[in-house]
Amino acid sequence: MEFLSVQNLVKNYGDFTAVDNLSFSVNEGEIFGLLGPNGAGKSTTMNVISTLCDFTRGKVTVDGFDLVKNRSDVKRIIGMVPQDLALYPFLTAEENVKFFASLYGLRGKKLHTAVNEALEFVGLSDRAKMKPKKMSGGMKRRLNIACGIAHNPKLIIMDEPTVGVDAQSREHILGSIKTLRERGATVIYTSHYMNEVEEICDRITIIDHGKSIASGTEQELISKLSDSKTLKITTKIKSDFPVKELLSELSSLPDVNHARIDENEIILEIKTSCRDFALYPEHIKQRGLPIRGITSESVNLEDIFIALTGKELR
Repeated sequence: MEFLSVQNLVKNYGDFTAVDNLSFSVNEGEIFGLLGPNGAGKSTTMNVISTLCDFTRGKVTVDGFDLVKNRSDVKRIIGMVPQDLALYPFLTAEENVKFFASLYGLRGKKLHTAVNEALEFVGLSDRAKMKPKKMSGGMKRRLNIACGIAHNPKLIIMDEPTVGVDAQSREHILGSIKTLRERGATVIYTSHYMNEVEEICDRITIIDHGKSIASGTEQELISKLSDSKTLKITTKIKSDFPVKELLSELSSLPDVNHARIDENEIILEIKTSCRDFALYPEHIKQRGLPIRGITSESVNLEDIFIALTGKELR
């Protein structure tokens, strides 16, 4: 069931258009990846959804509430985990979570229970009296999450929650996000670590220059934008070998989109529907070349991201 709907969203800053007729939807109980290079409009979009900034035109609904007409209702059901740590360094972990949870109206026993559960959820129960200024980067990130989820929000927006953390903390954070989904929360997740997105996101929208340029599951995006995988066959090619003739033969074989040779490596772009990979090394052996190694590489989400948005760092 659709939980968040963004329709033709536009956000202008004077003459600059940060978000340009952006549309997407997020289903209830899914982890939704919102990806894009720096300056693509991700942060602006998340700020709009979380009610931190107004928008020029369009329509946004969260759990049936119109973002303009029912702003206070939307605020109550959203949790935000920002990229920049939103912590008070001289308050303890417990006091930080308590402060942010109280902003959503939690008081007394409910507040006490919510704080304890949030700290336990992120693995910081034993550090409740510790102040962030004495914590490691990974612990601060986990505390940041606790502050954003203590009020049990239905929609959680996570902006680069694993930046600068160690591998152990990253795994803990990713595991906790999956648990939030299992508990019924809906999560919008953004990261520049494509392996994280591949691991936890149910669906993905890639945006650039404020526009949506691709949407779907990881496999849907790959199948839409690539119908091939790479087969690399290492051999030994003598200087007098008829390379052009071999390439012509390989290119004419079934399911081969493209063939090329890089020194002693024959590289074939083969349709993903191909089922008889043995055909190609067998043909190469018949031409008198030894097979010294075979590797297969499928297109992944990072390949798709770079192909759509370009390699230049912005």
